[in-house]
This record gives sequence, C-alpha cells and structure tokens, in this order.
Amino acid sequence: MTPEAAPPHQADISTARGPQAPQPVTTLELFFDLVFVYTLTQLTVVIAHDLSWATAGRVTLLFALLYWMYSAYAYLTNQVPPDRPSRRLLMLFGMGAFLICALCIPHVFDPDSNAGVVFGLGFLLVVVVHSVLYTRSHGGDVIWYAVPNSLAALAVTGAGLCSGLVADGLWVLAIAVQFLTPRLAEYGPARRGGRSTSELRVQLGGLHPGHLVERHGLLLIVSFGESVVAIGVGVGDLPFRPGVFTGVFLALTLAGALWWTYFVRDEGGAEHAFAATPPERRWWLAMTAYYYAFVPMLLGVAFLAAGIKKALGHIGEQLHAGPALALAGGVALFLGGDVAFRCAMRMFPVGYRVMAVPVVLATVVLGMRVSALAQLLGLVVALVLMLGVEARWSSCAGRLGAGPVG
Repeated sequence: MTPEAAPPHQADISTARGPQAPQPVTTLELFFDLVFVYTLTQLTVVIAHDLSWATAGRVTLLFALLYWMYSAYAYLTNQVPPDRPSRRLLMLFGMGAFLICALCIPHVFDPDSNAGVVFGLGFLLVVVVHSVLYTRSHGGDVIWYAVPNSLAALAVTGAGLCSGLVADGLWVLAIAVQFLTPRLAEYGPARRGGRSTSELRVQLGGLHPGHLVERHGLLLIVSFGESVVAIGVGVGDLPFRPGVFTGVFLALTLAGALWWTYFVRDEGGAEHAFAATPPERRWWLAMTAYYYAFVPMLLGVAFLAAGIKKALGHIGEQLHAGPALALAGGVALFLGGDVAFRCAMRMFPVGYRVMAVPVVLATVVLGMRVSALAQLLGLVVALVLMLGVEARWSSCAGRLGAGPVG
C-alpha cells in the first residue's frame, strides 16, 4: 500500500521521514513564499496610499487572515513534503489562489469594486487546496480544519457583497473563526476517534523543528526585501545629493538592525527550543511563536516599508504624522512581536527589547519636529544601542553560567 493510499489512522506516518529526521525547505516552498510575500508588497502599497488608523486596522485584518493560511501551508509541507507530482501541482494551484488574493488587496474594501468577492473566492480556493493536501497527513481529521476555514472564506466573500460596519463585522467574524480552529482541531478528532487529547497533541506536534524554523526564517528574510524595494521607490527620481545618500544608508542600516535582531540569535535558539520541547507541547509552541508572534513582526516590516517610501521622498523635511508613525510603529511592532517570540521560546534577555519599544515610538517627535533624516538616525541609534547592550549582557551571563540566553 502506498503512503498516499494509507488509511486515515496511518496517515500521520505516511511520509518516509520521521519527525526528527532532517528535512530541508524545498525550492517549491521557497517559490510559494515568494508569491505569498507579494501580499506584503500589496499591503505596503495600501498603507502608503492612505496612512490612517482605519487603513491600519483593515490591513491587520487582511494580513491576519492570509497569514493564518500561510501558516497552515507551512505546517502542511512540514508533514507532507511536496516531493511528488500530485502534491507539487496542488501547491502550484495554492500559489495561484494566493496570487489572486494579493492582486485584489488594494480594492478589497471598495464597495464599488468586485475585488472583495474575488478575494473571498480566491481565499476559498486556498482553503480547498490545503484541505485536499492535508488529508495526506491527517486523513478524515481534515474536516476540523476544512469546515471552519471554509466558513471564514465564505464570511470574507460575503463581506465583499456588503459595505460599512456589516462588511467589517464579517471580517472580524472570519478572524474569530480562525482563532477557534486550533481548539476544534485539537478536541474534535479526539471526541470522534476515541483518542485522548494528549495522543492527538503528540500527533499534531510531530513536526520537523529545523524545517519549521528555516521556513519561517526564509519568509522573514524575503519580506525584508520589501524594505529594500521601498528604498528604491522612495528615492525615485530625486537628485543624488548627500542628504539622499545618507537617508538611503540609514534606511538600509535600519533594515539590517532588524535582521540582526532576529537572525543572529533568535533563529538558532528557536531550533534548539523546538527540539527540546516534548511533541505534545510542540504544536502550540509553533502556533504561539510562528503565528501569534510573527504576525506583528511581518506587519511591522510592511509598515516600516511604507514609512521608508514616504520618508525618503522628503528626507530633509518634517514629516506628517502618518509617515512618522509608520516608521516608528513598524519598528515597534517588529520588536513587540520579537519579544513575544522570545518569551514563547524561553529565550532571554527580553527586557532590553521591551525598553526599546517606547524609545522607538518617541522618534515620532523627531520626524514631525525635525526631519525624516533625524527620525531615521534616531531609530538606527536606538536599535544599535539595544543590540550592543544586549550582546554585552549575554556575554557576561554566559561567562557567569547564567540560564538560557538568546
């Protein structure tokens, strides 16, 4: 009997690799991530077009919905690697569905456009493809994901037919359904199949730690590319003057500091933390660290990119509240998400990053009262000091034999 034809109760062992065997991220998965990151590009466009609180709220709803299904696909390919033609074709269909959603993003909330309905139907296709692939690892248990995810997609499609508070309410309903889905997936199969909750948690937690960490790290590094693109768009046709070059250097340094914040210590520590976590707790750790904590981190990159686009075009001038808040808020969101990530993984210290958040937000005053250049410089100085003090603390703690350090 082939693995794909295995009965549902054997589906969780259908792949050839055990959960602890090395499983590198495939090029198809990276291709999938490149398509998904286009949604971040589109969100950046929306933010930059209208820097308002309403836009920020709607962008958050959009990304929370889309990233939920991205995380579902990341978990899926961790269990069902795309190493067969049928799986690869389904992954390509899923990529196409994500692309449809991304193309609709700028007009999703426009009552005079059909983009909202097309977005919802594209999202429904994302769910259907995921559900079909999910049967390869969990058999009939897929119903506990497929039904609520489909209901969320239908709620979003319905929102495309409405406007105002009704449409916003349907979006909130879709997010609420998604937040309930993990509980349904945990307790539903146990009730139906006579398995204990602990047994089901062990099955759900049968993850390849290295693959999960690498997959999300690659997604984050690709998303940083949006900041680089924002630099080019922000400069546009400006003359090459010293102020512009300085702004470009500071913007790139700022993105580099955020890269350092996660990749120098957090990524390696996360893999060790996953490997040391018992399987029955590993699934919820993945949910907490790579969904709940990663949402603000990735949104932070989008808001920062929008702020950079606006700031570089007015590098020597005082900024309006929107661009200044986008710059500082993007960095603060990233740091806040990273603090949550470190707490979930029990990596320390976190105090310096917590203290850096109000300092970063305070740079809004520099942007509005002095110039965009001054705010970029303030953000870079704040992050460099944070990383420097933290590195010194970690070095001293390591010599003294303190607990786990990041």
